[in-house]
Amino acid sequence: MTSRERVMASLNFKQPDRVPIDFNAHRSSGINVIAYQNLRKYLDLPPSPLYIYDIIQQLAIVEQDVLDKFDVDTFQLGCDFDKKPEYWKDWELEDGTPCKVPVCVDVRRQGNGSFIYNSKGTIVGKQPQGCYYFEQALYPLANDDEKDDFSDYDDIQNDVMWLMVPSPPMPIDFKTPAGARELREIAAATRGKTDRAIYGIFGGNLVETAQYIFRMDNLLCDLLANPERIHKFLDVLLDRHMVNLKAYLDSVGDYIDVIGFGDDMGTQGGPQFSPEVYMDFFYPREKKMWSYIHERFPAMKICLHCCGGVRPLMPLLADAGLDAINPVQFTCKDMALEDLKKELYGKLTLWGGGCDTRRMLPQGKPSEIGPHVKKNLEILNNGGGFIFQQVHNILADIPPVNVVEMFKAVRDFC
Repeated sequence: MTSRERVMASLNFKQPDRVPIDFNAHRSSGINVIAYQNLRKYLDLPPSPLYIYDIIQQLAIVEQDVLDKFDVDTFQLGCDFDKKPEYWKDWELEDGTPCKVPVCVDVRRQGNGSFIYNSKGTIVGKQPQGCYYFEQALYPLANDDEKDDFSDYDDIQNDVMWLMVPSPPMPIDFKTPAGARELREIAAATRGKTDRAIYGIFGGNLVETAQYIFRMDNLLCDLLANPERIHKFLDVLLDRHMVNLKAYLDSVGDYIDVIGFGDDMGTQGGPQFSPEVYMDFFYPREKKMWSYIHERFPAMKICLHCCGGVRPLMPLLADAGLDAINPVQFTCKDMALEDLKKELYGKLTLWGGGCDTRRMLPQGKPSEIGPHVKKNLEILNNGGGFIFQQVHNILADIPPVNVVEMFKAVRDFC
């Protein structure tokens, strides 16, 4: 099987010739730039420029030699942007290591940290000195519980770090004819030079976008105390998403295998809200987006990044049209891998759950990694319906030897 055939077989609940492996296909299966630098050194690979394609999470572009080293079967559309010098500008990590960041992000180091500015010169993101990531600095409607007209949504989102930093990280507006043509050419070229399954990140966040704008505590209160306000907001947001989704599919739909959405709806102890709340506010809107994709591209698979203990929501997500869920955070309440595999097989592919990143990967001994991964694979691999990845990104403090042992365990299992 080619990598693409292997991934698609598993997504269709057919047993592939070996476990399909994802590394860096999306923004929750990648690696922090510091960990990536350490990994390349440990693998004795030649030095190369460090490209931080997701500046908020400080995720590095994983290069071809590393993907080949670990037999990776996936590729993120856009992660060959390092071939386009005009997309990048020089930057330095805190220790002075030179790197590149997207030219379209206004990031500045000053005083006690680094800051991201929007087009109005407002600080929307901050990375305090000594921290590995940027955090949101402004919640535009956190102190406004009266507003219920969201026709100015485009202006509001410009004040939100997670929404105004371009995704993909390049100065291409695919809603314009010229931008759509450029993105389509990039997607066609990518598909022409790899047999890996191509993952295109769309986003389509509903829960998280509302959290970014209202702040999480306010949103959770308003879902029950002021539901009409949230419905109005989500209607405006869905309209934007549908326009963008059409434009995105027009550009790249012929060239990607999996389209990625994102919405964290879980906590360590279970969902953020009840299944009834999900069905009222989010199910019909996700179903509209996902049905549109399946109608236009029946073979394309939809993957949702959704952290936390979301087991009560997973059958509902599948019913709404979801094909795969990531990162399968099995250390959360009611997320035992045996139960998820049994309940969801044939309905929802488990894209993740291969290695615990909460304790095992950062704190485990190298000798512990292999048995841990093997145990998970024995549960998840049978009959397809599983794509291997660690639970969320490889963070800055994870020892490179543990990363190598993790991928070695998958190869040995195969």
